[in-house]
Amino acid sequence: MADRVIRPSMKRIKAGYVLALVVIVAVVVAYSWYLDPDKYPWWVPATSVILLLLPIRSHIRRQLVKVTITGDKLRYDLGLLSKTTRNIQLSKVQDVRVDQSLGQRMLGVGNISIETSGEASRLTVHNIDSPHAVADEIIAASQEHGRVQQTGGKP
Repeated sequence: MADRVIRPSMKRIKAGYVLALVVIVAVVVAYSWYLDPDKYPWWVPATSVILLLLPIRSHIRRQLVKVTITGDKLRYDLGLLSKTTRNIQLSKVQDVRVDQSLGQRMLGVGNISIETSGEASRLTVHNIDSPHAVADEIIAASQEHGRVQQTGGKP
């Protein structure tokens, strides 16, 4: 099976970029058509570019989280410069829960919580595209690897 990489959704981030660009264009148009350039300096509309910092921040935060299903384990990587990696054997996955708010349901995204045997904490990944399909994939991989262990390595 090829490695499956799961990252948080880009839908909200793309919407943030579009909204920021629409506001920037509106401010520049309003400045050039309606405001007196002698009264308002050029940097007044340029400050609207600060709005781009919000989707850029979300984009960077998205890059911090990566879940990889590879072989018989699930690897959760967190961090940009310094990384924290958590490896979970797929055979030990007991429960995969999908939580969706109304806004997430409208966008087709959701949060996935993975519970394993032997650990009290849950691993939660926020804003995953098609969360039910991803949860089903994790459960299927978990059952497959649990079956392989029970039969002594024969699928």
